[in-house]
Amino acid sequence: MSGKPRLTYINGRGRMESIRWLLAAAGVEFEEVFLQTREQLLKLGQDGSLLFQQVPMVEIDGMKLVQTRAILNYIAGKYNLYGKDLKERALIDMYVEGMADLYDIIMNHDFKPANEKEKDLANIMDKATNRYLPVFEKVLKDHGHDFLVGNKLSKADVSLLENILWLEELKPDALAKFPLLQSFKARMSNMPNIKKFLQPGSAKKPLIQEKDIPNVMAIFH
Repeated sequence: MSGKPRLTYINGRGRMESIRWLLAAAGVEFEEVFLQTREQLLKLGQDGSLLFQQVPMVEIDGMKLVQTRAILNYIAGKYNLYGKDLKERALIDMYVEGMADLYDIIMNHDFKPANEKEKDLANIMDKATNRYLPVFEKVLKDHGHDFLVGNKLSKADVSLLENILWLEELKPDALAKFPLLQSFKARMSNMPNIKKFLQPGSAKKPLIQEKDIPNVMAIFH
């Protein structure tokens, strides 16, 4: 095995995508193993690789890490994306945890039945534009810097950009009322490591296609 982190998940976004984003923002190359059957997932559990019988799993620094937030925290700490002190780390965690609530409803949207998708999208946009995006517009205004915490990139910035771009895939004008977030998106998207990740052919995964949903459901359920 090479010295690169090794990511085990399906060939799709899900709960691994934030990990791909953070590694890419840190400029870290990684390898991926894609699960294609439920049997592969069960075998990992039987082999003792999955502490809680769940993926994502990331093999890094001799460890087999599971639980998405634990993985993200380790990567952020290792690659200096976690603030300069405990106070900054608390703010970063607070912002990321807030965005995790939004991330979950966005992620689940594609798995909704066709007759529920319109209502679900309206709910996502209502929560995004009335609860979540105004918070980060205000944070950027009050903080007065290019980044959410301190004056350097952190996992909070990466998480916010990921959520913004996913929202815009669902509704292109999602940021229409948020000029500071529009500027934030432009700045972050032009950072060299992130710009590279946003190019075609990168490890960034596309929206799941409807034809692939049954296979994903079969692997996890």
